[in-house]
Amino acid sequence: MSATACMRWSPGQVQTWKRPEDGGFDPARYGVAAIDEASAKSYVLDRHYSGSYPAASLRFGLFDQAAGQAEGQALVGAAVLSVPTSRRVLTNVFPGLEPYAESLELGRFVLDDEVPANAESWFLGQCFRLAAEAGVRGVVSFSDPLPRTRPDGSVIMPGHVGTIYQATNATYTGRATPRTLTLLRDGTVFSPRAQQKIRAQDQGHEYAERQLVSLGAPVRRAGETPAAWLNRALAEVGRQVRHHGNHRYAFAIGTKSQRRAVTVALPGRSYPKTADAQELAA
Repeated sequence: MSATACMRWSPGQVQTWKRPEDGGFDPARYGVAAIDEASAKSYVLDRHYSGSYPAASLRFGLFDQAAGQAEGQALVGAAVLSVPTSRRVLTNVFPGLEPYAESLELGRFVLDDEVPANAESWFLGQCFRLAAEAGVRGVVSFSDPLPRTRPDGSVIMPGHVGTIYQATNATYTGRATPRTLTLLRDGTVFSPRAQQKIRAQDQGHEYAERQLVSLGAPVRRAGETPAAWLNRALAEVGRQVRHHGNHRYAFAIGTKSQRRAVTVALPGRSYPKTADAQELAA
């Protein structure tokens, strides 16, 4: 697939592609507005390959205003500006902005496959306009270049370099911190926090355990410690993959004078053009 193509989504986390040269997007047909947490979360979880939803601060929806009169406007896209776990994700890029208030992360950006090509840049621009009205001045976004595959080699997500961010003139600031991921059979990442919940039997451990069992992990034996069971479960349904870091982009948003006042601390670099090759298990 061309590096200039943009990922799209269908219910069930089915990924497709749109090429900008296909065109066809008519902004007069669509509208953008803030949406509630339940609507955003349901939409994202139903479509995004990660199967996860971030800690949202602002949520915006793309609506098809040409939907049938009986149905009203149809939600065909969602953007979530979120709060990353560490303030440094934001302050390393925007040291002069108050994290979680003046700076946020673009945690999810999802459009239905039915929306014509070239919708991404318009939708993103409208979201940033609304976010700027709420006082946001800087947005950090990441693209994941590491392909996600199932054990049989079928591709869940081929890796992406942030085509839409490049098309909207974001500043590319290089890679985020390299790390080792635990990938499950369905291509999702089993986070260190989920693993710790199981080991310590913290709140939420039941959900994390059910997730592993649903993928084929053995049930926990009588008298087996949570840590021992987790090691056995992950040996069955998980694998370790070395990740060289997501691509990181920075947006200064607001009026021209407001954008000029924003300092991006990291130097700009040339845009990446190709996703990583599939990396071997560590």
